[in-house]
Amino acid sequence: MRTDGVRSGLEAIYTLASDAIEARGPACWASGNCCNFDSAGHRLYVTGLEAAYTVDRLGDVASAPALTHASLDGAIARGGCPFQLANLCGVHTIKPVGCRVYFCDRGAQQWQQDLSERLLAMVRELHARHDIEYRYGEWRAMLARFVA
Repeated sequence: MRTDGVRSGLEAIYTLASDAIEARGPACWASGNCCNFDSAGHRLYVTGLEAAYTVDRLGDVASAPALTHASLDGAIARGGCPFQLANLCGVHTIKPVGCRVYFCDRGAQQWQQDLSERLLAMVRELHARHDIEYRYGEWRAMLARFVA
């Protein structure tokens, strides 16, 4: 991943996300439902930049499971995320915008959508500023592009 301001730009967006979420104080029950896409009835969509960032930073996160073809295929078969560890996120500190703003708390749905759209516009602008092709797709499909 190019690091000429891209990493710091994405991390600044993630900090804005954290600050906005903390101000709202949504409930998180650590149920793992957010990572089990099929049972929760939702899909996680990310930008190529976010997927590349997560894969690039996997070695920096002690709890991060290795991303392999087998782990990705297993996650798809289970209907979930390859980084889910029991009910927790194994890449919590490096996860994409969609993961950061999604909470099972039904009272958070409207502001989640508004915040997600605002943050994704910032990520899209980061792509443009650094002349990185913008791609947006389902999380596991985007990760598959970076599996060695």
